[in-house]
Amino acid sequence: MNRFKGLQDVGVNNELLLQQLVTLGDLQNFRAELLTGIKHLLDLQRTEPGKKWLKSYEVEKLLGISSNTLLTWRNNGTLPYTPLGGIYYYDPHDIEKLMQEKKQGGLKGMQ
Repeated sequence: MNRFKGLQDVGVNNELLLQQLVTLGDLQNFRAELLTGIKHLLDLQRTEPGKKWLKSYEVEKLLGISSNTLLTWRNNGTLPYTPLGGIYYYDPHDIEKLMQEKKQGGLKGMQ
């Protein structure tokens, strides 16, 4: 029974496959390259800033509110915004602050 039978169809030499070994050094090199790649990706993720501004539809979806509610919050000053080119932008920190101000109730067992 030939374990490499399917590879013959693509022109791979069976003898070549049987003669190749993966050494401990090969595994260590692979590990080092893999860790370097992961570190690079994590560094990129840390240096790329999060989304600074949210559009109206994003705030509505995030908070589960209607466009009329968001309009009311803009008009009465509940949620600060920045108009630019006919689009309203909201700072995520302001949304977090609003949520903290509106937080009600307490945690059981916390005094």
